[in-house]
Amino acid sequence: QVQLVESGGGLVQAGGSLRLSCAASGRTFSNYAMGWFRQGPGKEREFVATISRSGDSAGYADSAKGSFTISRDNAKNTVYLQMNSLKVEDTALYYCAAREYYTSTRASMYNYWGQGTQVTVSS
Repeated sequence: QVQLVESGGGLVQAGGSLRLSCAASGRTFSNYAMGWFRQGPGKEREFVATISRSGDSAGYADSAKGSFTISRDNAKNTVYLQMNSLKVEDTALYYCAAREYYTSTRASMYNYWGQGTQVTVSS
């Protein structure tokens, strides 16, 4: 089992920044690719970003490219999502997720999920 706990969400004005963190425990963190997903009000859960086990490869949704950056610190068992130039449409509950070995953009491919952290962007 892998336990994931997100933090760092909050209320921010449009154009502002937030850094989300996801702390993992329970298994060898470096064995897991990590992903960030989000679910806005009345919307389905959608992919945001993913990062490889070593952190040398990352992928982003089109909506995140250029303003969001995913990173990880395997020594701290933590994955991050730096979000800049936030927009009202970025308002959502943000989840981190883990799956063994390989990255994926599909939520169904992830085995472990955190409870989420709320990000609200005001105009």
